[in-house]
Amino acid sequence: MSGYVSKLETPEMDYLVDAIRSLKTREEVYRFLEDVCTINEIKAMEQRLQVARMLKERRTYLDIASSTGASTATISRVNRSLNYGNNGYKVVFERVDWNEYEDK
Repeated sequence: MSGYVSKLETPEMDYLVDAIRSLKTREEVYRFLEDVCTINEIKAMEQRLQVARMLKERRTYLDIASSTGASTATISRVNRSLNYGNNGYKVVFERVDWNEYEDK
């Protein structure tokens, strides 16, 4: 990310980012997330990613809310990030194909 400077950047945050980057398998990521986050925090991140995907598909707020259980405030926040954020969701959508997970 050349030229990008995060508002969160500190040595401690760099350590967290590098810790996440060091994980090599899905199981390692699951184990780390379950140790570091509460189930509710993990589920909130999962929900936001699903909301972002649905917004990208141009689904309505009402449809997204009923499918995910997300509040309209959460949907609006994710929409703001998609439109005016730092392109984090965009990078994930370019690298991870949702179609691989739909049939599971």
